[in-house]
Amino acid sequence: MELSKELLFNLIEITSKSALACYPYIGRNEKILADKAATDVMRSELNKLNIQGKIVIGEGELDEAPMLYIGEKLGNGVGPELDIAVDPVEGTNFVAKNLPGAMTVLAVAKKGNLFNAPETYMDKIAIGSHLPKNIVDLDFTVEKNIKNYAEAANKKINEITVCILDRPRHKKIINELNRLNVNLKLISDGDISGVLLVTDKRFKVDIFMGVGGGPEGVIAAAALDALNCQFQGRFIFETSDDIRRAKQMGIVDLNKKYEINEIVKGESIFCATGITSSELFTGIFKKKDKYVTETIFTHKKTSMETIKKEFSIT
Repeated sequence: MELSKELLFNLIEITSKSALACYPYIGRNEKILADKAATDVMRSELNKLNIQGKIVIGEGELDEAPMLYIGEKLGNGVGPELDIAVDPVEGTNFVAKNLPGAMTVLAVAKKGNLFNAPETYMDKIAIGSHLPKNIVDLDFTVEKNIKNYAEAANKKINEITVCILDRPRHKKIINELNRLNVNLKLISDGDISGVLLVTDKRFKVDIFMGVGGGPEGVIAAAALDALNCQFQGRFIFETSDDIRRAKQMGIVDLNKKYEINEIVKGESIFCATGITSSELFTGIFKKKDKYVTETIFTHKKTSMETIKKEFSIT
């Protein structure tokens, strides 16, 4: 059973409608209301589909999230069995403050093919599809990763750009990158979109590295896998609750380094609709009596494609 084009277009419709739902909250400093609006619409629309879906990455566990919680069943109960990963609003702060980079995200795969990631941090490294395997690795030093990349890409080190979250936890990495004279792209939030910047040379990002959300790592991996990009992730378990949840999810080796084919197996669909504009896409805008959305998507082994949709202003 393949994931159909009909399903793909349905998911594009859903991320577009979810993005539109939080459009009224752009710049209103109401990130919770924006997230709720997108979540409500996404859940309602997913439940209309001819699928037997289950949330494997969502808004949190049942006691934390009333909707789109991990384990929630979605769809009308007829059709393919699917794993569903959602981030109704990546960048709620971006919506609240009218900053670039907010988006609505969905990824699906056949049942059992998306990693059920615990709500914890993940150490990540990602590069594009045009380079040999195994030139970067989470177990290498920052310097070794940079030098390996430079040699493989036939670039000088001062021509390499690394995207990393601007966090105190990355101080040592950032200092080391500065010592090596690497160009930095520091992002304040949104590490799904940060990872996606390695997918195309036009974004001018060579490597994504650093610690971000584990669930976000799995969602981004779905896009990177379809594009033949490289990705590694290792979960970070800091508390006894983190370890308990990981074991409940069947994670035995808490220090395991996951390759992309262990995170996403087989065919997947990834869709992300822009709420506010970024390098990846144009955010929602008005055109006469219509709202226009722009969505990027991957399906099978293809390039990342873009589609615009128009919705009547009511």
